[in-house]
Amino acid sequence: WLARPPLPPWERGWPHPRHSPGPRYEAMPLYKERVCYVCHQRVKMLEGVKQALWLTKTKLIEGLPLKVLSITDEPANQLENQDDRVQNAISHARVWNTTELIPKRENYCPMLLEDLLHLCRTMTSKHPSLCKRMLARDYRLAATWERESSLLQVRGMNGMLLNAMNPLPPVASKDEILATENHILETFYPVSPTIDLQEVNVYEERNDIGFREGYPYPHPHTLYFVESANMRPTRFKPEQLRAKMLMFAFGNALAKAKILYGNDPKVLEHPVVVQSIGSEGRIFQFMVFQLNTTDLASSDGIKNLVWIDSDQYMYDYIRYLPAIRKKVVKYPPGIYGYRPEIFNKFLALYLHGAV
Repeated sequence: WLARPPLPPWERGWPHPRHSPGPRYEAMPLYKERVCYVCHQRVKMLEGVKQALWLTKTKLIEGLPLKVLSITDEPANQLENQDDRVQNAISHARVWNTTELIPKRENYCPMLLEDLLHLCRTMTSKHPSLCKRMLARDYRLAATWERESSLLQVRGMNGMLLNAMNPLPPVASKDEILATENHILETFYPVSPTIDLQEVNVYEERNDIGFREGYPYPHPHTLYFVESANMRPTRFKPEQLRAKMLMFAFGNALAKAKILYGNDPKVLEHPVVVQSIGSEGRIFQFMVFQLNTTDLASSDGIKNLVWIDSDQYMYDYIRYLPAIRKKVVKYPPGIYGYRPEIFNKFLALYLHGAV
């Protein structure tokens, strides 16, 4: 019952990798007094797309550009037996590849994306320029910019990136870009624009596309995001997923623009275009982002542009077992409510820049 006497802290005499206390933030070489707000792949923005638009100084346009949608209007730019092959891809991911009655999202969501990309790659025989592309996984992005009085960063791993040898052509004309100067960005006072972003004091201000110099596919083409979390609390809502897609599409475009044109803020002579597609196995989000300026500190002047096509259902639901009423099969197992125009949009974004 006696009080334990105070003892000096025991020192091992050598640094143990598991039990040694790490250095204090103030002692780290990259420590800075100014706070940096970081957006990474687990950030869920409270205000969703509205918050991402303000952070990236971007004007929103509903729907995809007609220049992109018109690609699949020609029968030559569509697959043979396209609807049957897409429905087979859905069945492969959700029915045929598992013995479970209800498959897990973490299994069928990535598989559906892979099957749809495989269907898109079969167009290579018609368009040989599709060979000049490469799909990258687990690459790390870093992009830094000033927004009013805040220092912001997008960094870390994010989805899969389709790279190309040649950049995507600008979607908006010069007149449309100049018209954004009159656009007023929507605010959400009293909520801070940096809410939910991670505050760090140990960071490095750099812009890196994640690939070494001389990489033969240096231009970002399309980002693919899959929301496959089984637990609902950890799952991104559609609005949060769209905000994440916008931030990382902007980050890829900004890092590439600073490598091409330098770190000085300016209106770009040749805008940088990056596309993005997000899916949770049934609902698809489509996005085309065009970076027009790297002068992001002020809300005045030229704005960036983003086209978003939200909540596109590729199908309504899948019935795994038949519904039998009085020994009669009322609803056989299969895909219900399939919409072929959704894959047309998926294919159009893939063919953009090669047709």
